[in-house]
Amino acid sequence: MKREQVRERHAEGLISATHVIQNPANPGEWIVFFKKSAGRSYFLVDDNDEVESFARLDDLIETVRGLGIKFAEIHM
Repeated sequence: MKREQVRERHAEGLISATHVIQNPANPGEWIVFFKKSAGRSYFLVDDNDEVESFARLDDLIETVRGLGIKFAEIHM
């Protein structure tokens, strides 16, 4: 899901949870996914529909906050 879609769905109350996990393809990076109230999950993707990954958790958290998300679970 692209950033603007996350903002819209969060504002509509359609995102039920936000999770941060290590990137399975590169354990030194982090990715974020959102669960919708219907039980489906979506990764945060860029404009090219590639899953966004972050080398620093601080950068990921700043991005998630910028999307209006105030709570996320971090899985290590």
